[in-house]
Amino acid sequence: MFKILTLNNISVSGLERLPRDSYEIASEIAHPDAILVRSFKMHDMEVPPTLKAIGRAGAGVNNIPVDEMSGRGIPVFNAPGANANAVKELVLAGMLVASRNLCQGWDFARGLEGEDGEINKAVEAGKKNFAGFELPGRTLGVIGLGAIGVQVANAALALGMRVIGFDPQITVRRAWQLSSSVEQAESVDALLAKSDFVTCHVPLVDATRNLINADRLQLMRDNAVLLNFARSGIIDDAAAVAALDAGQLYAYVCDFPSNLLKSHPRVVTLPHLGASTREAEENCAIMVADQIRDYLEEGTVRNSVNFPEVVMPRNGGYRMTVVNANVPNMLGQISTDLAKAGLNIVDMLNKSRGDLAYTVVDVDNLIPKQVIDEIASIDGVLAVRAL
Repeated sequence: MFKILTLNNISVSGLERLPRDSYEIASEIAHPDAILVRSFKMHDMEVPPTLKAIGRAGAGVNNIPVDEMSGRGIPVFNAPGANANAVKELVLAGMLVASRNLCQGWDFARGLEGEDGEINKAVEAGKKNFAGFELPGRTLGVIGLGAIGVQVANAALALGMRVIGFDPQITVRRAWQLSSSVEQAESVDALLAKSDFVTCHVPLVDATRNLINADRLQLMRDNAVLLNFARSGIIDDAAAVAALDAGQLYAYVCDFPSNLLKSHPRVVTLPHLGASTREAEENCAIMVADQIRDYLEEGTVRNSVNFPEVVMPRNGGYRMTVVNANVPNMLGQISTDLAKAGLNIVDMLNKSRGDLAYTVVDVDNLIPKQVIDEIASIDGVLAVRAL
């Protein structure tokens, strides 16, 4: 029986992927094998020694101490692309909100007083203050062409926009999904100089913190619109406000309110609504629950942020997985210990990612606990499981 600890409310659609005859799931549970989490901040949490995996029902993993988990041989899974449509729709809404001054116009209309006739006169007199512009023919710059960025780029093309993208690490899978009409920018700076709208879809890491700063804002076209539905910190908010006050930026739309932003007349801030749809929550929960189950039962690794992808069909009834430091002679030592126990290797797959390596081994007979303990004692081995 596997024990699953939930640190947030996880969609029932996801939890139903874990059969109750072999999984115990609760928000308070001792000695969990895995954790399912959404936004709970785990950095100060004492990690149970029984923990084998963490599943984040979403894309970002800033709330999880990934480096610490890597050091313990614990994979962290996420659900890239499961909420992509929800975020795409909000980006499109953000462009329309900004270009048509919808929030400012709504505030104006809500503040109207008097008889209907007086309101009608005020509307006709005041609407000129909220005249906007249309999207077709405008240029959208998309920084980050992962699951969300690709959908945003393709949708903007369908609206008649010119689209420029920048992502030096775009995957083959995403490249196949991206329309051939999306133009390639050579750099962030080049993209900013050509765009009327700029939207960011990158994770928050050291390299992307304040990616859009005061210097880069100077490169943007006058009256450009800036959008951030990725992570707070990717855009230097103080620099964006300064550009708005100087009349350089037309609008800033983001998902991360603050005292600096929330009352600015040219800023629209939303309460982190990017993935807040029923469909997105269900998709994320289903995806990550399936990945956790595959890992616990088969040792399969898909969509881990710290482990290599490893998928090997069963080639025998007895499987062992090993997580170890990515150093020489690890496979040799593991194979030697199996051979000494008279176990024949039926199949083996080893992959590495950075400082970590992960091995799945199928053997022809039951693996004694003594062999597991011997392999676990090898210098550099972080975790061993017999499945």
